[in-house]
This record gives sequence, structure tokens and C-alpha cells, in this order.
Amino acid sequence: MALYSEKVMDHFRNPRNVGVIEDADGVGTVGNAKCGDIMKMYLKIENDVIVDVKFETFGCGSAIASSSMATELIKGKPVSEALQLTNKAVAEALDGLPDYKMHCSVLAEEAIKAALEDYNHRKK
Repeated sequence: MALYSEKVMDHFRNPRNVGVIEDADGVGTVGNAKCGDIMKMYLKIENDVIVDVKFETFGCGSAIASSSMATELIKGKPVSEALQLTNKAVAEALDGLPDYKMHCSVLAEEAIKAALEDYNHRKK
């Protein structure tokens, strides 16, 4: 059995939504000191819908793939739905991650939630 699924390899080799949104409505940065992965998510939100999402990730292939897949899962979705995204959903959408790489999907979930928290803070 391969260590990584075809979907993980595809999102690693061809990550979706990489970049920066200069006038982002929400920005979230998270990191894992143990492995050194850092993720930054940028959200553009209109009428409580995520119309654009970009990411910058410094980390391993699983971290990049998790970031990429997470952006795909929330793009075009209402904020309320994006808040429900779990690391398990990210890992399942990638057809699984090795146990010792599951923290990458956790970081993707946390980065999105941090960006949504920033968005809510800015709205006030």
C-alpha cells in the first residue's frame, strides 16, 4: 500500500488556491512547533459566503495537501458551514493520511477557524 493516496499527491503536486488575498476579510495563522509546519489562510467573504480563499503553507507534503483540500472544501460555502469543517473531513476528502500526519489536517482546520475568528472580530 502506498504511504500517500493519489489525492494527497495531487494536492501536494498541484495545490489549489495558493497565494495571498491582499484585502482579506479574515486571516488566520497557525503552526506546530513540533513539526515546524506553519499555515496561513486568507478569506474573502461577501454576504456571509466565502467567495475566495487562499493559503500559504510552509511544511511537508501532507500539510500542503491538507491546506489545499481544506480551501476546496470551504470555497463558496456559507461561513456557518465552514465553521463545521473538521480535520477528519479534510483527511477523508484526501482519502486518508498516515496517523503520524493527521496533525496536518488539524492545522488546516485550525487555520480556517482562526481566519473566521479574525473575520468575526473585524466585523464588530
